[in-house]
Amino acid sequence: MGSTSGGRLQGRVAIVTGGSRGIGRATALVLARQGAKVVVSYRFDEAKAKEVVEEIRRMAGVAVSYQGNVGERAAAERMVSRSLDEFGQVDILVNNAGILEGEGSLLKFDEQELDRMIEVNVKGVLNCTRAVAPHMIERRYGKIVNIASVAGLGTSILPGNLLYASTKAAVVVLTKRIALELGQYGITVNAVAPGFIRTEMTMGSRSEAEQRERTQYYETRSMLGRIGEPEDIANAVLFLASDESRFMTGQVVTVDGGRTDFLSYSS
Repeated sequence: MGSTSGGRLQGRVAIVTGGSRGIGRATALVLARQGAKVVVSYRFDEAKAKEVVEEIRRMAGVAVSYQGNVGERAAAERMVSRSLDEFGQVDILVNNAGILEGEGSLLKFDEQELDRMIEVNVKGVLNCTRAVAPHMIERRYGKIVNIASVAGLGTSILPGNLLYASTKAAVVVLTKRIALELGQYGITVNAVAPGFIRTEMTMGSRSEAEQRERTQYYETRSMLGRIGEPEDIANAVLFLASDESRFMTGQVVTVDGGRTDFLSYSS
């Protein structure tokens, strides 16, 4: 890995929620390679969060980890406060933390699973954004990037993700509405909607045979003939977190390899 000096994000400070694995990990590393100081936020896996921090430091970057549940307002506020104490500023917030629980349909869904996903996937975005917004407003600068999903756009005809899709549709709406509120202060708010990405969350505890079957399904429904990797999403986040996207806000960028299986499509 190369040095982090002279990158596109030199002098910037970024918070990446859910930064210990998957898309969050890849995003933290990409932002660090471009010069950003990174706060790696995580909820459970301290060891993996520390691995990300150490990897950033090995490339001569600067990073710290912070444990907390973004679904709790007080925890989100403490995370932002610690980041400001540590670095004096927060320029970039990547609302990546998200969970996928159960495979409920309308007639079979578990209300507790829905509540947990709303807490993290929806309230997490609100809590972290609300916590960092006053600082960004004062500086009249900020880049907020939310991780949504093609499921939230009506994409994917596979049954069973009703609840998850609903929470990610909420992220899409929040992206647009928060962009409207914060645009006057020079703050941009955009989202990335990943397709099927190879992560621990998507593969879960499935057997090798189930993973192959799942992968093959999505490969055949991608115009590019493959599933995505975390770095594919991280690179899109980098663009939205940089000043190269300074005239973009309220937008949802789909990164799905050209999926062909959808019910309806909007962005």
